[in-house]
Amino acid sequence: MIVKLNGQSRDVPADTTLSDLLSELRILPERVAVELNFNIIDRDSLQRVRLKEGDSIEIIGFVGGGSC
Repeated sequence: MIVKLNGQSRDVPADTTLSDLLSELRILPERVAVELNFNIIDRDSLQRVRLKEGDSIEIIGFVGGGSC
């Protein structure tokens, strides 16, 4: 099925969870925020939320830094 990941179309297997997608992308869940169809998904829910055809996913990485 086709979903939109960070603005790009991506083919994912049926029954893929957000956790599965992060694993496939080799992304640690604790290092990102995940938005599904304009809703932030709680980390505890990543394993339960299954993707559907046409879903829009944004994965936002945390960036550290600051001034000296």
